[in-house]
Amino acid sequence: MRLVVDACVLVEVALAGGKLGPLAGHELVAPPLALSEGTSAISEMAWRDEVPREHVSTAVAHLRGIELAITRPDDLPERAWNVASSLGWAKTYGAEYVALALMLDVPLLTVDSRLARGAARLIHVVGPADLRP
Repeated sequence: MRLVVDACVLVEVALAGGKLGPLAGHELVAPPLALSEGTSAISEMAWRDEVPREHVSTAVAHLRGIELAITRPDDLPERAWNVASSLGWAKTYGAEYVALALMLDVPLLTVDSRLARGAARLIHVVGPADLRP
């Protein structure tokens, strides 16, 4: 199954040593900001002492190693703004994942409950437990 995945999912995979678990066998797609958001999230977790600092470079390497199609349709920024506006979101970061899923007509895979709640108004949203390897 083809899925748009958000940075939260990618961070979980990276922190699990790059093991895809239930994501194995699925085609994973994300907008370009996913890797930057993922790296930033791992850095912030280390800054808050939630992840040992010595694991950051390994986690970032696992993040970069995830088999992921980075996709940026030309009108993604405009579509993300439209999504954010329609959902009442001030920022477009999460809206990029929703817009990409809309554009590709595929589900969004997320573990972010806020993103899932809003996105479910526009697209099909799944969590890792909904997948079969």
